[in-house]
Amino acid sequence: MNARVESPARTPLAGSELVIATIAISLATFMEVLDMTIVNVSVPAISGTLGVSPTEGTWTITTYSLAAAIMQPLTGWLARRFGEVRTFMASTLLFVIFSALCGLATTMPMLVVCRLMQGAVSGSMAPMAQALLMSSYRPEKRGMAMGIWGMVVFMAPIFGPILGGWITDNLSWPWLFYINVPVGLLAAFATWSVLRKRETARSKVPVDITGILLLFAGVGALQFMLDNGNEKDWFSSGLIVAVAVIAVVCLTLLIAWELTAKQPLIDLHLFQIRNFTTGIGTLCLGFISFMGATILFPLFLQTAANYTATWAGLATSPVGIVALLLMPLVGATLHKMNLRIVSSVGLATLAFCMYWYSTLNATASFTQLAMPRLIQGIGLAFFFMPLQQIIFSKIDSAHMASAAGLASFLRNTAGSMGTAISIWLWNARTDFHHVVLTQHVVAGANWDNWSTPLGVLGGGSGSDSAALRYTEGIIQQQALTLATSDLYQLYSLLLIICIGFIWLSRPPFRGGGGGGAH
Repeated sequence: MNARVESPARTPLAGSELVIATIAISLATFMEVLDMTIVNVSVPAISGTLGVSPTEGTWTITTYSLAAAIMQPLTGWLARRFGEVRTFMASTLLFVIFSALCGLATTMPMLVVCRLMQGAVSGSMAPMAQALLMSSYRPEKRGMAMGIWGMVVFMAPIFGPILGGWITDNLSWPWLFYINVPVGLLAAFATWSVLRKRETARSKVPVDITGILLLFAGVGALQFMLDNGNEKDWFSSGLIVAVAVIAVVCLTLLIAWELTAKQPLIDLHLFQIRNFTTGIGTLCLGFISFMGATILFPLFLQTAANYTATWAGLATSPVGIVALLLMPLVGATLHKMNLRIVSSVGLATLAFCMYWYSTLNATASFTQLAMPRLIQGIGLAFFFMPLQQIIFSKIDSAHMASAAGLASFLRNTAGSMGTAISIWLWNARTDFHHVVLTQHVVAGANWDNWSTPLGVLGGGSGSDSAALRYTEGIIQQQALTLATSDLYQLYSLLLIICIGFIWLSRPPFRGGGGGGAH
């Protein structure tokens, strides 16, 4: 028989304790999510300092995401074994320690190992923060809690590159990690001071060694494939084929094992809950579209519209600003709303914005390019908040950590898939349109008819090569624009499909997730 330690009855927090807990948990979450992107713009500086190539420098990013992805599904087991509060506290303090070690690294192997450990201990932080916030608020206020949590999760990746660039330019790259030390210690101290007497029940469940090995191999191979597929030309690479086979085999065996194990590492029976399954399906499909569009937009601006990185960032930022303002407000009023209608409105708004993007080209003004991002922020707030309520509406408190960990893992994996697939499709469609446009320029055309235009393009100097280079640039710009339009139309279609998924959920949307209206 498993030894079990019962927890005292937990009533919702109120007053200053609720404020302190919310700020502390949100601060720790912001710190953890921020580290997913804060290093991105600093890879050249890190690589140069440590004497390695930029390609080797990217391992500081991929190892972090790989370790975090592997550990997220373990959140439920960790919470059952050690308790939600202890798990969150241990993750936060270990995150601080490995952040300091990252800053002290003097070689790339040392930095990569520390980033790997930093990612591993961070895997359970965001889902545990979600579970702790849900248990701290009254049912009718849990929408507000999810609004705050969603605001943090969405804003941190947006601010990461901006803050990372400023620190690298004005301080030095080790401070990317040193800033976590005071923030993490403050968050840990405040969290422990309020939640130490609110620990959940603990059970000494046996360690599922088979499940852990299959999880590490399957998720690790999947994340490696998504991170490196584009660089290695996907399945034309023997390495990518090998890791794809490992991912499929191990994840298939993992599902079979976890469904039959007496003490499963991952509670896949959660998918028997209709609202959890339909909500997760909608979330994953929506995140594939959202993350694909997020990575594509600045790439298009910098390659086709000749924007600098700074101006591309400014054009991208309105979505985060609007979401930052709206998410807490939407969350606070969710208990009065029909969640399926609100989420459908959000998805329809996002789909409209994606189609709007598909009609723009490289000559559009800054305002024309930024306006859809502004409205997209509205759609994002109305989509994400009610969807979180629907996902957790039928989950009891005992399974909240497992559900949050599984949801975080699937959401992040969907985001990684959206990013990788979008870049691959964008390159493929660009090549396709380039070939077609080139054929229209030269196929069947009388070369004599091009002599005058070429002379004009060559500046009257008779330099056909200069004119051809100019023509090639125009063709490439149009190919990039057409490819971007293709993908945004695809994103719009996927978001419309999501609306159908969300209506497969069934009210009442109360219970563990809080008080959404029917």
